[in-house]
Amino acid sequence: MTRFAQGAARLAGVAGWLLGWRPDEFWRATPAELAAVLAAARGDEAVDAGVDGHELKRLMGAMPD
Repeated sequence: MTRFAQGAARLAGVAGWLLGWRPDEFWRATPAELAAVLAAARGDEAVDAGVDGHELKRLMGAMPD
């Protein structure tokens, strides 16, 4: 448990410093979202996310919030 807490605290600090995220924004983000944002901040090229325009519209209709 200590390793998780230490890692989470470190990542929360990075998210706050680098991304300007508040704690609630960090804890609402999924690990995949955090990884994607940090990769973009590093300048890594985007990996195919597998969502095209049609799929995005379908998802937005299914989850409008």
